[in-house]
Amino acid sequence: CIFLPRTVNASASLICPLHLDTQQQTIGLKEMGGRGTGKERIRLEKCNQDILDYVEEFRDFSKMVLSRLAGLNNYKAEVKSEVENLLTRIERAQRDIDYFGSVTDSNTCIEVHEDLVKQQLFEEAEEKKKLKLMLNASCDHMLAGIKSLKVVKKTGDKHGSWMKDPGKKHTKIYLLNGSVNNVILEFANIMTFMESNHTLKARRVTLPFPWEGTGHVIYQGFLFYHRYGSLNEIIKFNIQKRNTADQMLLPGAGRIPAYQLSPSTKIDLAIDEQGLWAIHAEPETGGNIVITKINHITMAVEHTWDTSCNSKDAEAAFMACNTLYVVYNFPSGGTSRIQCVYDVLDAVNTYEIPVLHFPKRQGSHSTIHYNPKEKQLFAWGDGSQIIYKLHTKQKV
Repeated sequence: CIFLPRTVNASASLICPLHLDTQQQTIGLKEMGGRGTGKERIRLEKCNQDILDYVEEFRDFSKMVLSRLAGLNNYKAEVKSEVENLLTRIERAQRDIDYFGSVTDSNTCIEVHEDLVKQQLFEEAEEKKKLKLMLNASCDHMLAGIKSLKVVKKTGDKHGSWMKDPGKKHTKIYLLNGSVNNVILEFANIMTFMESNHTLKARRVTLPFPWEGTGHVIYQGFLFYHRYGSLNEIIKFNIQKRNTADQMLLPGAGRIPAYQLSPSTKIDLAIDEQGLWAIHAEPETGGNIVITKINHITMAVEHTWDTSCNSKDAEAAFMACNTLYVVYNFPSGGTSRIQCVYDVLDAVNTYEIPVLHFPKRQGSHSTIHYNPKEKQLFAWGDGSQIIYKLHTKQKV
């Protein structure tokens, strides 16, 4: 508690004469004709002295208040420190209690844990059986090397994609130029596409919504693509009828690029012998790539795998026979190489697979897609449309 000085009230009554204007005091003295001027002077001097004493005492009082406030701040810091120490001791005590409790029930816990492990192993085995049935385990080949390349044409922007429809018997070529666009160019065959005035002979298909990135695919007459402006919406578009057949949201996708060196592509769609896949990366996995199997008819997620392949320095990826192949490069461009492989059925020993280099070419790729019908890669590299022929072998 803080008390005011004892002389404050007493001095207040002595301050009253100071409220008189100095000129009024002088006139009063003159009217008095000098009578009693000695007493008045003494009274004023006493009043002035009381005021000076009061000011000095108030200064001392102010210093005392400031000193006590500083003391209170120090006390507050000490109390805070003691509370923190107390919380630390409580946490330690709680850990000790938990430890003693776990030691007491150790035998029971071991039995329960063994049962949980058995149950988990059984469930994993059943899950693998279901996946093999779903993914057709007869697909048993893997990539052993990239034999050669053919630059089919050089047209369009630095980023884009081109492809055939592996789900159809026709030989049409589809060109999707740029990382944001809404026009597909359809060519009757690869010879028409290679002609110098190829755009004049192309059928133009306008989409209701533009695409984002270069990760789109065409399968069984439908274009599957990431809708521009959306976080993770995938559109299924009927090319022949020119209308939207379906759409879906891909959980967890769209927040970071699928590949660090291809920042415009947040969702990369892929086709292999098993159908439609989606490839993306998530911040929760430290930038590791996540692959999702999608039913291309119902647009429903069938299964998702967290892979050990990181998106850092990756430029593209593709699926082939249930296996993810991630292509890496240097930020300034160079020789592309496959140095991370993930098989969803664990049928490939990824640690024994050597680094596979792309032949005869320096640069970068904005997209690489596998065609399961022709067993070739369709790639877009720095504005060039490229085909890579593959060498495969049976999975070990």
